[in-house]
Amino acid sequence: MAEGTIKIQLVRSPVGRPDKQRKVVRGLGLIRLQQIVERPDNDCTRGMVKKVPHLVQVVEEQKS
Repeated sequence: MAEGTIKIQLVRSPVGRPDKQRKVVRGLGLIRLQQIVERPDNDCTRGMVKKVPHLVQVVEEQKS
């Protein structure tokens, strides 16, 4: 896996979602809507993002 970090943004609320999905969102360190966190780009983090793709998105950095 590539070394470095990825930025993850919470785009939909985990309210009303199953407890497992809420725990995954919280485990990523996301609390508020539109919040962006930076996490290591590894298999564990990518797996967590794949569990809740309807709630989060990976933010791509724009290169000038």
